Amino acid sequence: MGTALDIKVKRANKVYHTREMLSGVVVVSGKDSVQHQGVYLTVEGAVNLQLSAKSVGVFEAFYNSVKPKKGKLTPSPVDFTVTPETLQNVKERALLPKFLIRGHLNSTSCVITHPLMRELVVESSEATIKSIELQLVHVETCGCAEGYARDATEIQNIQIANGDVCRGLSVPIYMVFPQLFTCPTLETTNFKVEFEVNIVVLLHPEHLITENFPLKLCRM
Repeated sequence: MGTALDIKVKRANKVYHTREMLSGVVVVSGKDSVQHQGVYLTVEGAVNLQLSAKSVGVFEAFYNSVKPKKGKLTPSPVDFTVTPETLQNVKERALLPKFLIRGHLNSTSCVITHPLMRELVVESSEATIKSIELQLVHVETCGCAEGYARDATEIQNIQIANGDVCRGLSVPIYMVFPQLFTCPTLETTNFKVEFEVNIVVLLHPEHLITENFPLKLCRM
């Protein structure tokens, strides 16, 4: 009889879900001594996908859209200025304190493996600044001729300044895209996956200023 190797997991039904820990033991049986330099486990998965006549076209469109696109990416740098006058959807603009914020993004067309960078400067602000944050937002849009539904979810928040920052001081912007929650921008006839970044400034006492920038993500 030769050497036998058996993998025994603690869960009897051997069914595990995302983020659950797979645990167990590896049992090596044999009459003779066995030399080894370690035990390596490789997990293979399989998907059984059944498509109906109605869904096959949607699946093909989705598959063709998410395939990595290779080529040159044209940088699209952005200079921005934020004042009470530039804000959108503000009902009581006259009640806002006066402020002037300038900044620059290296590009809104981004490679997922490269960070979003550059800087912003608080030129002036009548109110005390509590914090400045970067919010990365995942936006899904789906629907048909009858109507579309749009769902936006914050997937990352980075505080780049805490407290009343010095006026005229350059505050670095640096955001690494999280690999588990981002993908290339996808757009089909009935389905879109997009990303946006918000620069959020919180002023005393409770004024929230948001500047939004749509992003286009891709793989190179």
